[in-house]
Amino acid sequence: MKIAYTKIFLKQANIAVSDASVKIHLHKWWQNTRDKNKGGLRLTEDGFDFLTNSLDIHFYPVPLPFDYKLNTQTIIWLDQFIECPYYLNNKNIFVTEEKKAIELHLFSGDLQKYGANKAMKRYE
Repeated sequence: MKIAYTKIFLKQANIAVSDASVKIHLHKWWQNTRDKNKGGLRLTEDGFDFLTNSLDIHFYPVPLPFDYKLNTQTIIWLDQFIECPYYLNNKNIFVTEEKKAIELHLFSGDLQKYGANKAMKRYE
């Protein structure tokens, strides 16, 4: 999925879509470069900046609770359950899908509660 997104982004920016270019930008734009069929679309700061500034892609910001502490399990859940490009910093998560932004707002930006809820629904 990341490879397909990377190729689309390169094409939209009029950058050559060669194997070498894809490989370079894959490592530059994505936190996890392993290609997965679902999820794993967390952007690096470079990727987020490129999409917002060069391609003018709209992101929906969702503020995280004050003094929110990310943990490894929460990041794994985000990797599994967010199926659109997203960027995460210490204060916000930025997603490209409006529906996903609304879901996250319903959990008041508490990513741990969101991930736990999604994980529990998977086993129902």
